[in-house]
Amino acid sequence: MPEPIESLIRLRMSTADGHYAGGLVDGARILQLFGDAVTEVLIRHDGDEGLMRAMQSEYLAPVRSGDYLEVRATLVSVGNSSRTIECTAHKLIELVDPADSAATVLAEPVLVVKATAVAVVPVGKQRGATR
Repeated sequence: MPEPIESLIRLRMSTADGHYAGGLVDGARILQLFGDAVTEVLIRHDGDEGLMRAMQSEYLAPVRSGDYLEVRATLVSVGNSSRTIECTAHKLIELVDPADSAATVLAEPVLVVKATAVAVVPVGKQRGATR
């Protein structure tokens, strides 16, 4: 069986990502990261960026400026032109206090957002795997 096609993005939420009081990050920022990860998966599978059709997401824990996240997208199903991708965002490191520079590496990553995305790559745009 072939290796699953996956995208992995690790990054730190900056102060610019903090949208609400206490540096709370807007959930739309995580969805944007999922979109980038899904795009990479589609390029690796089809050689084309495709188009996002739908995404169902669930927010499970807060994300704040200074947190380090790992965003993962994994291709789980392939139709004629549709692709289903499972997305997760885990918090790996968090600031102890937004007003200080101390941070904690979490013993276990915390799942902060999960989503299922459906994207479409038109048949005429499918060029096959470009790994």
